[in-house]
Amino acid sequence: MLNIVRSDGIAYLRAMKPLFHPDIEDVAPADLFAALADPIRLGILVALANVSEVDKARCSDFTAFASPSLLSYHFGKLREAGVTRMRIEGTSRYLSIRREELDQRFPGLLNSVIETARRDPNLPRLGPDWPATLDVP
Repeated sequence: MLNIVRSDGIAYLRAMKPLFHPDIEDVAPADLFAALADPIRLGILVALANVSEVDKARCSDFTAFASPSLLSYHFGKLREAGVTRMRIEGTSRYLSIRREELDQRFPGLLNSVIETARRDPNLPRLGPDWPATLDVP
């Protein structure tokens, strides 16, 4: 993927590093649980679970959880553990749960984690109108 970089009036192309997404067969339960042990990442998962399968949530919609740099770290941890998929379109990055793949690899696990997390009153949450505020392409 190419990215146009402008510096001091000069524009040049820079290749963007492709994002790593593990094959679902390589996703280990320990990696999944380690990624979901953090309350911010678990909150991101619960928020994404509220969005229909065809919608993609913009990463900037999660700034209520943490700063953009910290969110970038958490999004990377979720992606590297095989929980989420990141799609790049232009300068935007779209996040979604790898629900079908995870359900095939670990039947019932994802739903159990999400339902348990929804009952946790201490879990960070986005506002009640969050899914309605998405700017989905």
